[in-house]
Amino acid sequence: MAITRRGVLTGAAAAGGLPLAHYNLCMPAYAADDDVVLGPPVKDQPIQKLSPHVYMVEAPDGFPTPENQGLMSNIVFVVGKQGVVVIDSGASLQIARMSIRQLQTISKAPVIGVFNTHYHGDHWLGNHGFVEAYGKDIPIYAMAGTRTAIEGGTGTSWRDAMLKWTNQASSGTRIIPPSKDVDHGFTLPLGDATLRVHHYGTAHTPFDIAIEVPEDEVMCVGDILMDRRIANMEDGSYQGTLDAIDKLIANSKTSVWVPAHGDSGVKVLEWQRSLFQGIFEACTKAVKQGIPLEGALAVALKDPRVADKAAETKGWANNIGKYVSIAYLEAEQAQF
Repeated sequence: MAITRRGVLTGAAAAGGLPLAHYNLCMPAYAADDDVVLGPPVKDQPIQKLSPHVYMVEAPDGFPTPENQGLMSNIVFVVGKQGVVVIDSGASLQIARMSIRQLQTISKAPVIGVFNTHYHGDHWLGNHGFVEAYGKDIPIYAMAGTRTAIEGGTGTSWRDAMLKWTNQASSGTRIIPPSKDVDHGFTLPLGDATLRVHHYGTAHTPFDIAIEVPEDEVMCVGDILMDRRIANMEDGSYQGTLDAIDKLIANSKTSVWVPAHGDSGVKVLEWQRSLFQGIFEACTKAVKQGIPLEGALAVALKDPRVADKAAETKGWANNIGKYVSIAYLEAEQAQF
């Protein structure tokens, strides 16, 4: 790992008992620090047209590795007459730079805003790249809870974790928190297209937003839905996710569902809902029958809605036990 001024300051902070925030690692920037050795550029990933106004750079992998350099979350662009808006900026400065290169192959319009759907770092660490390219005053929209989490320890934890997972490939990425708080019902017009924010309580996290482009019947759902990947539910709720899915259906006319992980389309909606219903209903059954936590996985795997998805789901073997345990504890708490 390269020795930099920031590394020296971080070490000094630790030795002196001072919090890292004392050195203002969230300071907005136009570019990476001059004295930081940047990680390598990310290989171009083609941009896809999903609808008349919506384009996506799709991440081919579900989890960060040195090989994929952290490219694990889709970056979505909504292109309107008044400019371009980004939905989730990726997991690093390098990923954001790559996605900007792809955007410029289909539009020379400026990016005039960024949305972060929640506070997990693969959805906002790329903010640095858009601030670098389009200026420090570009508005970055998110719920207030997402902003405060990133400004707190969550921001530093995610930046440092991404460095570790990618073997320093994301080096040089700064923490740039959201700057504009939004809530359910917020709209952003782009002339011939509109972005409309939906929030229905705790789903994947307490502060998930889904962003609808009603003119195109497109719903960008962040991590509320995933395609052939189990969402990390440590900060979320199975029942809350199922409720949010029902409300998104009821309160929009959506024909294209765009997750932050995997392919877009209609299938992702039923895939995620079926899996979560299978896991949560199995755990609720186990709780009611007095089956202990350690027996819940066997109950869940007997449900065809769960078992049928094992072969096609990224990270299944490493994660299904943990996520069933989380569902069991939620089901147990719901009985009180």
